[in-house]
Amino acid sequence: MADRDARRSLSQLLRVEPGSRIDLDRFDAQRTHGWKREDAELHQAEQEARLTELQERLWAEGKRSLLIVLQGIDAAGKDGTIRKVMDAFNPQGCTVTGFKVPSSEELRHDYLWRIHHHTPGKGSVAIFNRSHYEDVLIVRVHGLVPRDVWRRRYRQINDWERLLTEEGTVIRKFFLYIDRDEQRERLQARIDDPNKRWKFSASDLPEREKWDSYRKAFEDMLEKTSTKDAPWYLIPANRKWFRNLAVSTVLAETLTAMDPRYPPADPGIEDIVIPR
Repeated sequence: MADRDARRSLSQLLRVEPGSRIDLDRFDAQRTHGWKREDAELHQAEQEARLTELQERLWAEGKRSLLIVLQGIDAAGKDGTIRKVMDAFNPQGCTVTGFKVPSSEELRHDYLWRIHHHTPGKGSVAIFNRSHYEDVLIVRVHGLVPRDVWRRRYRQINDWERLLTEEGTVIRKFFLYIDRDEQRERLQARIDDPNKRWKFSASDLPEREKWDSYRKAFEDMLEKTSTKDAPWYLIPANRKWFRNLAVSTVLAETLTAMDPRYPPADPGIEDIVIPR
């Protein structure tokens, strides 16, 4: 069983504090902070029950919203996290958006234009599978825009996220980190399983060759855009069960701190008796 300190402070342990220096080469993607699988899965089930109740209260209250951002290299587990953790949310108040290559229409606007449309309305939860951060990651690694363009985007993103938070959206960002060996095993597993080959793309291999360039881009993203109101959580994601525990714990603690309340009933409703 995880020690009590680890259980109490898991969110703190994973949070990237503003101004932190990140070295992913030295980050242990296998780490579980003292948790064992059996205990983690039991605790995660408890967190998911909390998420279900708290999301209902958020929806009923209708005053604030929650934005969840998932980033990670190919095969890091973004889809799996959505299946295993976000299943706790009622789809009526939750949207999932995956951001692919921008369309021609989207490219005619600023890079945040296509993102803003998918942010959550009051009472809702929105999940981004990849996000606006692709515009300081893939565009940087592939040289799609000049250096001075992607460098100023850190400030622009921080400003935009501050706008969202000031308007009532709580933001939690999760970077799912797997090491190079784990990525190789997961990509190979996709190839070896006929039912998963559809998830493998020939472009995955050239992207894997850019591992070091992506690592540096990830480090800069975490260092420059983890803020007090929109923090990043650096998740050791080699072990899927710990990844699920970590994300569900952070989200449950976030919604608990938000403390959404059911709105008051109409006066006198307690005296109503429905006629037969």
